[in-house]
Amino acid sequence: MASSFNVYNSTSLAVAEAIESRSSTARASFQWGGTIFAIFLLILNRVGRKSSLQTTLLVFYLLTSFPTVLFKVLRGQFGYWIAFLAIAVNLFFPEAFPVSRFILFVISPDRLVDGLRDSIAGAIFCLLIGILSVIMEIREIAGNRILDCSFLCWGYCLAISFLFFFTIKYLCLGTW
Repeated sequence: MASSFNVYNSTSLAVAEAIESRSSTARASFQWGGTIFAIFLLILNRVGRKSSLQTTLLVFYLLTSFPTVLFKVLRGQFGYWIAFLAIAVNLFFPEAFPVSRFILFVISPDRLVDGLRDSIAGAIFCLLIGILSVIMEIREIAGNRILDCSFLCWGYCLAISFLFFFTIKYLCLGTW
């Protein structure tokens, strides 16, 4: 009887470890893939139409999906110095260097950030940001009477689709 109990415990332990491994892999791909394509979208936004609403949404996406290693560096002493220098530069060049979005990484409360980053709420939040980005892109395309599918248009579509891919993969494979 005791040996069957040990077999059951070892089997359930192996299943739990496999689920945990799959969940951590999904989280890592969400963090790195989502961050790369969100930064790509930020660059396209800065080069293209310069929408401040989309920039703000993408910064919130990055706040939720930024890789943990880099996020801890930004939240530490290094981030404080970068935020201080960014504010100093913003005092002299306010139009060329908007700084308020970067400060969000440094000064947001730990409880709020940990709650967003470590729960399903953060992934759902990222999914909503992706939906809003698609709506904004459709409105931008509909606003143009001449449909010009340039590099920016294709880049936006590709990057937004990858944002959806990594977010949905994390929602499906992540165990809560």
